[in-house]
Amino acid sequence: MKFRSERDALIEMLATAGRAVGARASSSPVLSGLLLSCSGNVLSVTGTDLDLTIQITEEVIGVQDGTCVVPARLSTDIVRRLEPGAVTFADDEDYITISAARSNFKLRTYPVVEFPAVGRTSEVMTQLPEAALTEAVRQVVRAASHDDARPLLTGVLLSRVDGSIRMVATDSYRMAMRDLPGIDALPGEEDLLVPARALAELQRLPSRHAEGDKDGHVGVAASSNEITFWQGKVQISTRLLEGRYPDYKQLIPDHYPNRLHLGKESFLAALRRVQLLVRDNTTPVRLSMRPGGVDLSVVSQEVGDASESVDGDFSGEELVIAFNPAYLIDGTEAVQGDEVILESADASRAATVRGAEDDHFRYLLMPVRVS
Repeated sequence: MKFRSERDALIEMLATAGRAVGARASSSPVLSGLLLSCSGNVLSVTGTDLDLTIQITEEVIGVQDGTCVVPARLSTDIVRRLEPGAVTFADDEDYITISAARSNFKLRTYPVVEFPAVGRTSEVMTQLPEAALTEAVRQVVRAASHDDARPLLTGVLLSRVDGSIRMVATDSYRMAMRDLPGIDALPGEEDLLVPARALAELQRLPSRHAEGDKDGHVGVAASSNEITFWQGKVQISTRLLEGRYPDYKQLIPDHYPNRLHLGKESFLAALRRVQLLVRDNTTPVRLSMRPGGVDLSVVSQEVGDASESVDGDFSGEELVIAFNPAYLIDGTEAVQGDEVILESADASRAATVRGAEDDHFRYLLMPVRVS
């Protein structure tokens, strides 16, 4: 195998596919590598950890067809540090030579036969609007759990509700829920439980509209145990999570007697300032809701205390409620628009953060009990 490409294009390919590599411990060294496959003037780079697979295809100057498996992190770092310009990859049995200008590297490769069988399929079952999907993923994945001991909560539920696609994620402390109105084109008939990690990688991709696709769409295909997304020249495949997702609907209160309406940026800025005194996850931020706004306070036994007031409109009974500040900031950041509404029933039940102009996104957050 031998091909030539511009350094910056190669960096993007190697780094994108490399995000699927090495996140999970593996006894197989070949899983720390990237599969490079050159056919004509087309190069395909694939990374996988068996749960998540990322494949990207670009045009290069092909000299000799072939495949090889290169060390993912090392080859990416080498290409990133080369001088701008053309970079040549040449495979010679057990080695790959990477050369550019006056730089020359020779690296051991992994056996191609040991790399998992992954293929590129063209069977797109449905199309989803890229902009709407990317924004929904941004809002929702933040609430998914990172604890592999509770695998179901590391996923995002995709389901059809009232003619819309609904995306839900929860780590049991907070829950994010986003509806995509007018869009219900999910592949298959069943709900899908997609690992949040795969959706996060999809969100990170730059907008790369396919030829003739001016509005930008993401192709989706699903089987009984796998889902695949196509965006531009990138294909992301992941195993679906198996099991029954928690009944999230019972967590949503029927009504809220207390409603606080604030400017999003002023509220966020105040939260970030008082958060400076938080040194662990057990220190909450207290919100004292009152007519005219809210008073924020953080009390840290080791550091000191901080307080700040934010103007706003409040209706209901005066209330003191406490939250994990990082979670509250997360939910407020996810809101679209310039204004945020915080709705609460009392200091012990879940509160909701949502936008004043957009009712399609809701972020539920459990309060922290304080003395």
